[in-house]
Amino acid sequence: MANGSDRQAVPHGILPRAIHWFDRNVLDLGRQMRWSYVPPLMVYMAAGVSGLTGIVGTFFVKEYLGLSAEFLAALSFWAMLPWTLKMPLGHLVDLIWRHKAGLIYLGAGLIAASLMIMIGLLSDPAGMRETLSAETWYVLAVLLAPAGYVIQDTVADAMTVEAVPRFDEQGRARSEEDIRLSHTTMQTLGRVAIIGGTLLVAIANVYLFAGVESMGAAQKAAIYLQIYRLALVIPLVSVLGVVMAALMRASAARRLAAQGLEFDEIDRALGLVVAEPTAPNPWILGGGAAFVLFSLAMGLSAFPFNEEVVFAGSLAIVLFLMRRLTLDLPDGARHSLYGTALVIFAFRAMPSPGPGSSWWMIDVLGFDQQFLAQLSLIASSLTLVGMFLFRRFMAERPITRIIVVLTIASTVLFLPNIAMYYGFHHWTAAHTGGVVDARFIALVDTALESPLGQIAMIPMLAWIANSAPAQLKATYFAVMAAFTNLALALAQLLTKHLNALFTVSRELRDPVTGSVAAPADYSELGALFITVTVIGLLIPLLAVYLVERRMPVSESQAS
Repeated sequence: MANGSDRQAVPHGILPRAIHWFDRNVLDLGRQMRWSYVPPLMVYMAAGVSGLTGIVGTFFVKEYLGLSAEFLAALSFWAMLPWTLKMPLGHLVDLIWRHKAGLIYLGAGLIAASLMIMIGLLSDPAGMRETLSAETWYVLAVLLAPAGYVIQDTVADAMTVEAVPRFDEQGRARSEEDIRLSHTTMQTLGRVAIIGGTLLVAIANVYLFAGVESMGAAQKAAIYLQIYRLALVIPLVSVLGVVMAALMRASAARRLAAQGLEFDEIDRALGLVVAEPTAPNPWILGGGAAFVLFSLAMGLSAFPFNEEVVFAGSLAIVLFLMRRLTLDLPDGARHSLYGTALVIFAFRAMPSPGPGSSWWMIDVLGFDQQFLAQLSLIASSLTLVGMFLFRRFMAERPITRIIVVLTIASTVLFLPNIAMYYGFHHWTAAHTGGVVDARFIALVDTALESPLGQIAMIPMLAWIANSAPAQLKATYFAVMAAFTNLALALAQLLTKHLNALFTVSRELRDPVTGSVAAPADYSELGALFITVTVIGLLIPLLAVYLVERRMPVSESQAS
């Protein structure tokens, strides 16, 4: 957070002020970078690179599988569910912290298995169908990947706490202010690593999809296969991060030993020992195991509304654990944390139009794979820039104000989608000589909207990293992250119900004859767009209003 001396030091003149701003928001972040931050950043970057298969997955489902928009929305709910398992998994990481590398390897194996299934479906579909249907294989791949990512993300979250040293290179304790600032920097760099990964993915997709509009089905399938094979680098990057962490820790230990420190002093300086060893928490471990069994039983049963029951049970468990973990916090800090978590939950729980929106853009607006890759490139680039632009804004203002700004901005920036559904792009193209067409509007809208999504989480992550007890670092991250990730699960549930209420279907063609098996129907997509927009505006603003009345978030707690 900026202090008075910072404001007094601002120079006069446009150019000096611009240089001063660039120094404070960009160069200063680079100056705070430490080598110890690199290993968790590599795991985060692997998560960002996971988007490499996003566009391919959309077209694969559309062109090869007969799954409905409602089914895909429900599948997205189950794909989000592993993230709620960060509770018991986070506590397990704290208990076996010395063996965290094995968990990264396990996560990498699950991710690789998911990618190999998709490679098999594209390279040998007939052979894969001899065992299971293509739809079943796809569902399995969709569920394996998040299980791997949640394991790696849980370890990486705790690694960010470990990456911030509490002692300098001579073994002297650092001040609490230095440590707090380092945590904020670490969490910001973590988001930068994720977005940097998506930026690399977007560049790769733009290159790989060049000329796709003139390709036949076989050529497109070959590109899809190439992308999935390239995606095998994702688990490799995360594994390399763990290997680098081990090498850096060994190097630091040798340096401290050369200074004459004893083994126990070296372990203390490297954060390998804590004042209070982690004790197994039966509530977290037992509740997590019961939750897994309950979720599997409900998911495999034909019980009506099983997804809603699983969500309600998950939310109850997470709220209970949040309450128990924060009992020792002062009342003001605890209420501020609750308020922060609630407004972020409301912001992230807003439904989307679902896959029907992408199908409409492909079928009606004519957006091909390369253009969608270009949109992704613009979004990733400007998100990265936006995180630097808004870094001080995030650090110096309460999260409630940030959420209000993001909610209003998101609502305004979704309006062009509604307008284009009703033909606005035809009118603009006719009055601008074809310049402002659907693609032009999509490019501008993406450029404006892209920085918004990642901003809200950084203040909360920094608060957790700075406040979590050393012996419970992964547990704190896991429980708070499980709560905010449940918001995404709720978003998928709401999306599923909205897609059941407003039916949207794509055109299906026979893979052999090429004849139309089922026509596209986008007649209710406009009503779906409008409903999503209204919900996305009102719910977060209502949450902010309630929080400000009941548990106001102070600037000191939000930053």
